[in-house]
Amino acid sequence: MSAIHEGYQGVFDSRLRFGRKAALIVVDFMEAYADPQSPFYAPAVVEASLALPPLLKAVRERGWPVIWTSVEYAHPEALDGGLFVEKVPALKLLRPAGFYSQTMRHLTALENPATDSRIVKQYPSAFFATALATRLNTLGCDTVLIAGCTTSGCVRATVVDALQHGFRPFVVENCVGDRSAEAHRINLLDMQSKYAEVVFSDAAIELVMNSPAKESL
Repeated sequence: MSAIHEGYQGVFDSRLRFGRKAALIVVDFMEAYADPQSPFYAPAVVEASLALPPLLKAVRERGWPVIWTSVEYAHPEALDGGLFVEKVPALKLLRPAGFYSQTMRHLTALENPATDSRIVKQYPSAFFATALATRLNTLGCDTVLIAGCTTSGCVRATVVDALQHGFRPFVVENCVGDRSAEAHRINLLDMQSKYAEVVFSDAAIELVMNSPAKESL
């Protein structure tokens, strides 16, 4: 066991239980991370996106909601991104209806406009300055399954806010990715220790299929 694990023992090793109804939140699986010409390109993120379909299928079979997020800045100078854009100027490339803000092409066929919904955000967390918490409450969800990117950025921010809003976060380990393997590993460890449960997609699918009676949207 590594030193970081040893330091967490006894304080940060409790577990969250899975709730009665979950939503799958797919965080920012956008073309910005899939296009090799993009400054955000991250092969590990593309790899994580390829693990999503079985989980997506299981959530749909339960009749549970799927919520996709993307990042867009409508202001010509991306002033709607505030200091986040000042810190990361490349975010100005994420324009409404722009190529980089679109869902990765290999995932677009999996979107279902009839049942899925979308959150457009300007900051890392899918909860910050959006209607996500209200939407989840309206849908009767007490748990969120979180896939997407990046593990150390928008995924982590969404996880922390989910917990703070009273939703049980379950991070699907092989369905999240980062441009840094080390950042990915350390953030998964830290989220598991303090804010969430980190599970592989097969375990997540089992939780979905074995949870209480089926509910419709």
